[in-house]
Amino acid sequence: MDGIVIGYARCSTAGQDLRAQRTALKRLGIPDDRIYTDKGYTGRNRQRPGLREALAACREGDTLVVAKLDRLGRSAVDLRAIADELEAKGTRLSIGGSVHDPNDPTGKLFFGMLSLMAEFESDLIRARTREGMAEAKKSGRLKGKQPKLSALQRKRLLADHESGEYTAAQLCEISGLSRSAMYATLRRAREEVTV
Repeated sequence: MDGIVIGYARCSTAGQDLRAQRTALKRLGIPDDRIYTDKGYTGRNRQRPGLREALAACREGDTLVVAKLDRLGRSAVDLRAIADELEAKGTRLSIGGSVHDPNDPTGKLFFGMLSLMAEFESDLIRARTREGMAEAKKSGRLKGKQPKLSALQRKRLLADHESGEYTAAQLCEISGLSRSAMYATLRRAREEVTV
């Protein structure tokens, strides 16, 4: 390959690890300083800083390399747009070592099928997550975000607010809440008193 090779790796959550992708990219000849990464970004989010930097680094004759197509994106539309952007720059796209040729009908078909599979897999993950959360909610295991203050602390905050002795800023400082959270907590405390 003439030009330089640029690598891109992505994982969806901060708890996941990029080591396997980095190792695969290094095996394909990409030096560490030319591997751009995104951690904690889903493949459906096109606004990824590492992806922007990788695409900006690509010039005519270069090759952008990803270990797997779903690391580049999880939407067939986004993947097509990225491939078109690379093609317009004169940059090749290599998926796991195989260079995608947008002018080859078989390569185009293969790319389209991989894109749709990546999107399908993403849709399945989302559907399973929604299903699991609905089940957890139904069985009482998913309760949502718990209030920061206990019932007693909310009652005390309401009493301090109604006394007029403290300003809103002071009540925020005492409770450790932001202004909007403090007013929401006061509303909740009033509802609890009237029940």
